[in-house]
Parts: sequence; C-alpha cells; structure tokens
Amino acid sequence: MNYQTIKLEKNGDLATILLNRPKIHNAFNEVMISEVIACFQEIDKMDDIKIVLLKGEGKSFCAGADLNWMKGVSGYSREQNYEESLNLSKCFYQIYTCKKPTIAMVHGAAIGGANGLLAACDFAYCDDNTTFSLSEVKIGIVPACISPYVVKRVGEYGAKDLMLTGRRIKGKEAEHYKLVNKSLPVEELQGQVDFVIKNLRTSGPQAMSHCKNLLFDISNKLTLNDAIGYTAEIIADIRASEEGQEGMNAFLEKRKPNWIK
Repeated sequence: MNYQTIKLEKNGDLATILLNRPKIHNAFNEVMISEVIACFQEIDKMDDIKIVLLKGEGKSFCAGADLNWMKGVSGYSREQNYEESLNLSKCFYQIYTCKKPTIAMVHGAAIGGANGLLAACDFAYCDDNTTFSLSEVKIGIVPACISPYVVKRVGEYGAKDLMLTGRRIKGKEAEHYKLVNKSLPVEELQGQVDFVIKNLRTSGPQAMSHCKNLLFDISNKLTLNDAIGYTAEIIADIRASEEGQEGMNAFLEKRKPNWIK
C-alpha cells in the first residue's frame, strides 16, 4: 500500500512506521490520520510482524495538528467537526488496540495531538532534549481525543497539570510524569529502543497479543469479580495452545522455544 504522509518499513519481524512530513515537523492532517489508521490495520494482518516502532522523520516526532488543516477545520460546522474528531479518536484507538507491541521513539517535539500518538503506544522513549506540550488550552480548545490515553499514562492530576497549563516540558520531566517510559541522552536513545526490541523478540508472539488483550479487558471492561473466571479461562486456553505447549516444554527441557531464531 502506498502512503502520502507516512512510510512503512519492514525489517524482519519489525515494522517501522515513519511520520513523513519533515518539512512541517510531521504535523498531521486528515490524510495522515487516515493513513496511520490504515497502516496499523494492515500491520495487524501481517503474521510475520512481531513488533511495531513509531517514529518521525526529520527534526521532530510530530508538531501536532497541521496549521493549514486547522484553518479549514475552524470553519467547519459542529457536525463536520464531530466527524473529523471521530477519525482522530479512531486513530489513537487503533494504535492502542494494535495486536503487536508498539514502541514510540520520540525526538525533537511532541506537541498537542502528537502526545496521543505516543501515549497510545505500549512503550514510549525520548531523548532528554525533546519538548512536550499539551498546548490546546492556549488556543481555546481542549485535548479531548488524546485524553483517554494521556490520562492512562500520567493519571488524573498529572493530566490536570499538563493540560490546564499547556506548559512545555522536556524529556526528563515527561519521564517524571510517566508520559514516556524513559528519557535518555540523545546518543543512548537508539540503544534503549534496541534493548526493548531484543527483549520483545524473546517473547511468544501470540502470548504478547493475548497479554495485550488481557490488559485491555482488565483495565477497561471487567470488575474484579468478572476477572475471576475470565483470567482462569485465559490461562487455561493459552496453556493448551500450540505456542503455550512449546514454551512450557522448552522451559522444562532447558532449550529455547521455536520463536527465538
């Protein structure tokens, strides 16, 4: 599939999605939003892909919404605004529910809606010089579509601090808020991402997908009472599965499972 605003690169079991509008710091518009959705849907169907990396080309991860797009949106009716915003919400949800582990590698700047892209990923890493801002209130709007994912990462009161002030923070403060898993010196960022990818490659592909489903349901759908039977069924099914049997036998036989090449 050909994309106008992003690139998809495959390297073995790793798919890298690059936001590809470097001249405007990868600011997103309706085309990029639709293409990110389509790309993640495509990756979900790829049996050979085990891990997804989300990055930005050029000097920044993503500068938020494209100003030219915003000019158009400012003249929309309420119904048009709803449809446009619904697609943006679907974009973050598509990333959040991806069947494969997702990693955001952030540099330069992550402004406004860009924080939804990284917060929807399973892992997010940045360099210490990266600038973050949930700046929507500065122009009289709110970070609505990204809020479920940002709040999951930083909690209610951290979100109030960042969203109500709209202030700019750097990488280490983003780590303090848990907006990113870790902030590192520029020269160490790639090594950290490579380390996580290496660890993910030793995990069962199906087990990781089932684990993501488990965490989604536990976090978003089930009461503790509901979880009693649900979690027992999950582990029973996985133990009986082909991958589960291979993993347990490999452990008992003190050998590597067949998904580790």
